[in-house]
Amino acid sequence: MTRVLVTGTSTGLGLGALGDLLAAGAQVVAHVRRQEQLDAVGRALGQEVPGVVGDLADQAGVHRVAEQVARLGGVDAVIHNAGTMDERLVLPVNVVAPYLLTALVPAQRHVYLSSSMHRGARLNTARLAGMDWTGARPTASYSDSKLLVTTLAAAVGRIRPDTHAHAVDPGWVPTRMGGAGAPDNLEAGHHTQAWLALGEDPRTHTSAYWHHQRTQTPDRRVTDMEFQDRLLAALKQATGTPLG
Repeated sequence: MTRVLVTGTSTGLGLGALGDLLAAGAQVVAHVRRQEQLDAVGRALGQEVPGVVGDLADQAGVHRVAEQVARLGGVDAVIHNAGTMDERLVLPVNVVAPYLLTALVPAQRHVYLSSSMHRGARLNTARLAGMDWTGARPTASYSDSKLLVTTLAAAVGRIRPDTHAHAVDPGWVPTRMGGAGAPDNLEAGHHTQAWLALGEDPRTHTSAYWHHQRTQTPDRRVTDMEFQDRLLAALKQATGTPLG
C-alpha cells in the first residue's frame, strides 16, 4: 500500500490532499508545525492519522521531521505542499525544506508546490550567489522561491532518472494564503497533488510541470541545466547536505 508524506497539512491544499489519498486507499503521514494541529487534522478528516511535527523554516526542524518519517517506516512519495509568502521565510520554507526532505527522505515520487507566479521571478544564475537561505534577511520574493522550487523539481527529475519529480501549479485557490475570493478550483489543485503522489496513472511516470492534471511548459529557466546545477550547488553549500 502506498504511503505518502504531505507537508503543511493543517488547512487548504495539504489537508485536501490527505483526504484524497485516504479516499484512494493510501496510507498517509501528515506534517504539521505543532502537535495540536495534528489533532485538528484528525478531527477534520474524521480519523486519526500518523503525523510528524516540525518547523520547516528551521533546518534542524527539517532534519527532525525526516527522522520521524524514518521511525514511522518511510514513505513511497512526498508532497512538498508547505509554503509561505513571508519574504523572510520564502527561501527556507519554500525551497530549502523541500531540498532537504528530498535529500533525507527516500521516496520514488516527489511532488513540489509551484505557482504560475514563478514566471515573474527576476532571478538568474548570477543572482543565486546573493541568496540568504537561512531567512535571517529577505533576499527573494515569493515568485523567486517558486521559480527555484520548480527548478529543483526539474533537477531532481534529471539527476535521479528513477525518481518521478513533479512541480504542480494549483492555481490561485481559496486557501488561507490565496484568500477566500481566489477564483481557481481548490479541489483540482489537491486532486492533482494526490494523483501524482499515487503514481498509478502512466502519465505520471514522466517528471513534468502540471496544472490540473495537464502538463504545461514552465519558464525556460527551469530547464536550464546550468541554472539547475548552480541551484543544487548553492543548496548543498547552504545545508551541508548533498542531494545525491
